[in-house]
Amino acid sequence: MRQVILDTETTGLETSQGHRIIEIGCIEVINRRVTNNHWHQYINPERAVDAGAFNVHGISDEFLQDKPLFSVLVEDLISYLEGAELVIHNAPFDVGFLNYELAKLDSSYHSLGHYCTVLDTLTLARQKHPGQKNNLDALCKRYDIDNSSRTLHGALLDAEILAEVYLAMTGGQTMLSLDHNIESGQNREFVEDEKIKLDTSGLGVWEVDPISESQHQQYLNLLKKNSGCNLWQAKTSSKEV
Repeated sequence: MRQVILDTETTGLETSQGHRIIEIGCIEVINRRVTNNHWHQYINPERAVDAGAFNVHGISDEFLQDKPLFSVLVEDLISYLEGAELVIHNAPFDVGFLNYELAKLDSSYHSLGHYCTVLDTLTLARQKHPGQKNNLDALCKRYDIDNSSRTLHGALLDAEILAEVYLAMTGGQTMLSLDHNIESGQNREFVEDEKIKLDTSGLGVWEVDPISESQHQQYLNLLKKNSGCNLWQAKTSSKEV
C-alpha cells in the first residue's frame, strides 16, 4: 500500500480571502516503510504573506519571489500523488487549499479526490484520544517522538513528524487493555498469557539505519513505560545472553 504523508504552508487561513499555498511537503510510505522518495516545493503565491502566517512558518515574501507558480508544478505534483492514500493532519484545511489551487487552473484538472483518497489523522487521533489535545505537538509528546527541531512550522518537517506519529498511532496498542476489575495479583497467569498473544503484525517497519533504530528504541521504551512490560526488549536480552 502506498501512502503519502502531506502538509502545506499557506499565506493565511482562508481561501475565501484569496490565501494560497506557499509550500508543500510530502513523505512517501510504502507498506509502512518510509522511503526516500520525498516531494517538496516552495511556491510563489502571487500575493503577500499575512503577518500572522509568517509568525507561524517564517516564510517571507522576499524568499518566495523567485519560486515557481503552482501552475508550473501541478503536473509533477499530481503524478506524485495519484493513486496514493494521503495522510494529512486536519485534512480539510490542506485539501481545501489544494482544491482551491486546482480550481484556479483550467477545467482539465479535477479536485483532489479524483486522484487519491484522504485519511485525516486529526479525526483518527480524536477517536483514539477523546477529550485530549490532539495537535501535532501533543501527539509527539504522547507517543514520545522528538520534535525538538520544530521551532517553526515547515511543510516537509511537519510531514516527517506526522509520518512518525501516524506509524506510532496505528502500529498497535500503546497500553494493555486489561480488565480494570482484576485486582493486583489475581489472574496473573491469564494476564501473562494475554501479553504473549498480543498481535504485533501491524507494527511499523523502518529501514535499519542509526536514526530509525533510535526512533524504534524510543517506541519500545514507550511501550515499556505504558504497559510495565516489553517483550521485544526481553527477547533481545535473552538472545544476547
